Amino acid sequence: MASVLIDGIRKNYGPTSVLRDVSLSIADGEFLTLLGPSGCGKSTLLRILAGLEVQDAGSISIGERAVDGLRPKLRDVAMVFQSYALYPHMTVASNMGLPLRMRRLSALQRFPLLGGLMPGRGRIAAGIDAEVTRTASSLGIGHLLGRKPGQLSGGQRQRVAVGRAMVRHPAVFLMDEPLSNLDAGLRVQMRAGIKELHRRLSATFVYVTHDQAEAMTLSDRVAVMLDGELLQVAPPQDIYADPDDRRVAEFIGAPKINMLDGVVREHGLIDVAGSTLAIQVDALAGVPLTLGIRPEAFQLAEHGGSGVLSGSVRLIEHMGSDLFVHLDLPDIDHPLIARLSAGRAPRIAPGQTLHLGIRSDRVLLFTRDGRRLRRDVEAGRAPLAAIREIAS
Repeated sequence: MASVLIDGIRKNYGPTSVLRDVSLSIADGEFLTLLGPSGCGKSTLLRILAGLEVQDAGSISIGERAVDGLRPKLRDVAMVFQSYALYPHMTVASNMGLPLRMRRLSALQRFPLLGGLMPGRGRIAAGIDAEVTRTASSLGIGHLLGRKPGQLSGGQRQRVAVGRAMVRHPAVFLMDEPLSNLDAGLRVQMRAGIKELHRRLSATFVYVTHDQAEAMTLSDRVAVMLDGELLQVAPPQDIYADPDDRRVAEFIGAPKINMLDGVVREHGLIDVAGSTLAIQVDALAGVPLTLGIRPEAFQLAEHGGSGVLSGSVRLIEHMGSDLFVHLDLPDIDHPLIARLSAGRAPRIAPGQTLHLGIRSDRVLLFTRDGRRLRRDVEAGRAPLAAIREIAS
């Protein structure tokens, strides 16, 4: 196990800047996820950490040791790739044991025929086999050791790839979108398996994904990336409830957060979508703001008025226990989405006028350039239920 320090990493491909002065500290035993859309630089940063690519500027330290210039095998990290990278002609046991054979056996001992006659080879090979068997059993794939990758399901191949990393007992596990090739049901199952693996090993994990459900359910902290920059690094509940930037707020959450343009009427009042909300904000009258409101922050109101948003129902999505209701609001060119309890909501039909109340402390404020505008009364931390809603 080891901590990781990423300091001022920059990477360019020709005129394109892929990583822009990225700095990040990862604690020993922490599960940190690099989260962002495709092309944001998260996989490039992971490959630089692994030693598979070289940065243009900045430094990497693993466990108090600078690893810049060291080859991948000398960095004491193990990487699980999106494609699993298993050798199709080798058995599960051979795939898992390959890193140990490369590390523990000399070139002569690995030679197909002559190697078996070299002193000490049998003892070393027996130790490798025992380690592979123990690791496979812990992952529930002990019965698959004699099979080849083509005979395995996607989830089984993923566990073999994880097992190949585990047998090395690395200081840091690096995972590059390892679940993206699995179907939705299996992803949920494997998320639980990876979380349990981290708990059992107490090792440092750096995990790359574009899937916010994976990031929110697996991580101790989430590092949100966009266009080669780190926007925010914080625990999942803070990323959800207390984003530093509009881009973070819009990337996290399903359905997406509602962004409504408003104008400060006077101290403590903001005009938005034909209504006036009582929100304490330190801004002068006439200042334009953007209000961010999560879909689950709304509740049905009996009638319109101050503190209530009213609009015409455009679309209803039935999600079992919940309804996603799309409303057209005055002076807003995109629909607002409210997440309502199907059991508590009356029968709602398209074209109906709906009134939605909202607590002012559930509203996030942003300047028009996307910076978070803090208030004396903030939303605090996201409830666990909200985090689970994202994961669902």
